[in-house]
Amino acid sequence: MNWLTLIRPGDWLIMLLSAAAVGISIPVFWQGGLADRAIIRQEGRVFAEVDLKARKQYEVAGPLGTTLIAVEPGRARVVSDPSPRQYCVKQGWLMRPGEIAICAPNRVSVQIAGRTKVYDSISY
Repeated sequence: MNWLTLIRPGDWLIMLLSAAAVGISIPVFWQGGLADRAIIRQEGRVFAEVDLKARKQYEVAGPLGTTLIAVEPGRARVVSDPSPRQYCVKQGWLMRPGEIAICAPNRVSVQIAGRTKVYDSISY
């Protein structure tokens, strides 16, 4: 017996509405909201809290030299850094709350923040 003959029109409606509810809930519950600011830290202290609506560049001095940070509407990134391995530059654009680029040797970091606090499995 074919199992599709057992599914009625009401069953199809319930499956469609359930799939739509799951699709709508993904951005609401699992993305941590929208990013609204970038927090730039220098040697552990807040150097600047930047609104992510404007386009601007910041030069942050560290023990190895100057780190250049670019901020554009909705995103931020480390453009250049004097650190030897360039891990923070390779992070690329940070756009979601909770993302962070750490230039450890130069003691500079950029973190994206939003209105809601973001948790991951480690901090839970």
